[in-house]
Amino acid sequence: MSTPFFENFFANHFINRIGHKAAFALAMLLCLLWSTAAALRAPPEPVAAAAAHEWPREWDGAPLRPMALSEVEQRFADRFPGAIGRMTDGTQTIVMRAVNAPTRMLHPAADCYRALGFRIEQARLERDAQERLWRCFVAQRHGVQKFRVCERIVDAEGAGFTDTSAWYWAAASGQSRGPWQAVTVARPL
Repeated sequence: MSTPFFENFFANHFINRIGHKAAFALAMLLCLLWSTAAALRAPPEPVAAAAAHEWPREWDGAPLRPMALSEVEQRFADRFPGAIGRMTDGTQTIVMRAVNAPTRMLHPAADCYRALGFRIEQARLERDAQERLWRCFVAQRHGVQKFRVCERIVDAEGAGFTDTSAWYWAAASGQSRGPWQAVTVARPL
């Protein structure tokens, strides 16, 4: 013998479960549509055009000399949505990446150094002589190789980012407009 209380309880419970599942499905559909729209909004530049990118001839008043990308860097650059250039001013290495679309391929320099066997220390934010904000750290390997590394990302309107995840979400959501320039400066210590 069933009572109206139990019938109402089970009916309401069943309806609530369906409602929650429908809301979740709707949220997933909205995420999928948003991701698709973001991907269609900013198609990556073709590789041939990326190879023709013109890099600055000087950095902070010092003339730059182009350096060849390593074989590993070149393979990465071939898939990168933009262009990658490596230069030196005679005292430090400057890696510039012109980024045409939001991408997870632009990641923190500390990740690259860790992958190469470096230990990362003294990570912090710093301002340079031009008052630009940088994320900096010391990378050390085998107690012999030691570098001071600083990086930042700048959008087309001059807004700077020191965190690649914050840059990615700002770019993917349209809060930051490209093209973007990511700069990593490494100086031997």
